[in-house]
Amino acid sequence: MRSRLARAASITARAGLLLALLGALSLLLSGAGSRWDWWGFRTGFAIFRWTLYGGLGAVVVALAGLVLALLGRAKNTALLSIGTLVLLIAVAVVPVSHLRAAGRVPPIHDITTDLDDPPRFVAVLPHREGAPNTAEHGGAALAAQQRAGYPDLGPARFSAPPERVFARAVDVARGLGWEIVAAVPAEGRLEATDRTRWFGFRDDVVVRVRPDGTGSRVDVRSVSRVGRSDLGTNARRIRAFLDSLPAGL
Repeated sequence: MRSRLARAASITARAGLLLALLGALSLLLSGAGSRWDWWGFRTGFAIFRWTLYGGLGAVVVALAGLVLALLGRAKNTALLSIGTLVLLIAVAVVPVSHLRAAGRVPPIHDITTDLDDPPRFVAVLPHREGAPNTAEHGGAALAAQQRAGYPDLGPARFSAPPERVFARAVDVARGLGWEIVAAVPAEGRLEATDRTRWFGFRDDVVVRVRPDGTGSRVDVRSVSRVGRSDLGTNARRIRAFLDSLPAGL
């Protein structure tokens, strides 16, 4: 009886490990395939979603293998099942972090520091042709959602003149790895494209520098091309940009 349990435990534990490895591979492919344009973002999302379902199945199989191993007193098989569960926990970090982020932020993808007069895109517009999300701001309804979700976001003010602040803004954008699409000092307009960390989705950013008394005011807008919710990415991008501008400007 014990030998049968040990044999069943070995088969189940190996199946659980195989499912875990396949899950880890499909999780990597969901992001890499979208980032490298092997397939569209909807396919990447589908692979991501089915990886979650497969991961749950792998957990059940690994737990079954562990129980059988304990009943059959198969120490090595039990360790294999435990190792598989640890691997599954590590693999789950990415999807769980996405799900948690989705629950903490409003389901929007257009964020700006000026809700009354959002900076407008010009040079980026041809690059957004065919994108599911429009570059037009959603107005009062969107503004209300942003105020509720990101009440801290607002313009940055500096004592330096606009031309000096604009030049520094361009340097900061390049330092953050943004692809500069247009830099027009005369208009105080900087447009760029950035990519998300996992799926490599393209988000567009416009920075506006205007005179403000004897100094300057900087406003930023970041808009995703795809997806209803940005999981907080655009707000984090704006904060990172503004925080990178020297306070002594």
